[in-house]
Amino acid sequence: MILIVKALMNTSHKSPRDRLVSVTLDEASIGAGTADQEHERQIAIYDLLDENFFALPGRDNGPYSLRISLHDAKLALDIRDARGEQAAVHVLSLTPFRGLLKDYFLICESYYQAIRTAVPTQIEAIDMGRRGLHNEAASLLMERLNGKISCDMDTARRLFTLVTALHWKG
Repeated sequence: MILIVKALMNTSHKSPRDRLVSVTLDEASIGAGTADQEHERQIAIYDLLDENFFALPGRDNGPYSLRISLHDAKLALDIRDARGEQAAVHVLSLTPFRGLLKDYFLICESYYQAIRTAVPTQIEAIDMGRRGLHNEAASLLMERLNGKISCDMDTARRLFTLVTALHWKG
């Protein structure tokens, strides 16, 4: 509830309607994760609700609620309007993300190990690689959603973090 109120108070976007005020991850889709992964999920949702640009082209019935899940290895985005009615459902194949997800999980594992034992320059190098992969995946997500959902790069990055949370199976 606190996250939703905070999201409603932020009005720095083009329109107060073009945003997410609620994000839910499908519990059945989430695999067992580490403490670091759970922390990433919490931060991504908090940051996403705090500041985002999310719109349905040709529609003005936001702000929106989003439920993210996996169905038959496909990403399902269930979008509800301000009245709670279904505004859209988009199902995307994760096949184009497969290599990026694999590489992202490997580099994240290296990063979490490094922050415990490595020197700052090593951590920075790994983090730069992680951010690069994250940006590449966010750009791909924006491309795949083109014409269906409009969002900015920061929103796409946070959404990709949540996609990884659903894709991770421990």
